[in-house]
Amino acid sequence: MRLACAISGMVAVHARQAVFTALAGVPGVVRAEVELGRAEVWFTPGTSFDAAEAGLIAAIEAAGYRVTETWALKTDLPTVDIQD
Repeated sequence: MRLACAISGMVAVHARQAVFTALAGVPGVVRAEVELGRAEVWFTPGTSFDAAEAGLIAAIEAAGYRVTETWALKTDLPTVDIQD
């Protein structure tokens, strides 16, 4: 599963590191990309949306910022069955 979120209050470059570090402690996180005002986070397969969203929000708020919106992103590429 892959989630993205909008984050308010991130106005300096050090905020990226603070959010990245906070997300590293969320159970199930396998990758995170953080920019000012936004984060994209990958979770282990099978992680529920509710658990992932709650962990993401709690970590970012603990770092001192506020999540204003979250949304799920597509994680898999479509597959094509090729017949010989």
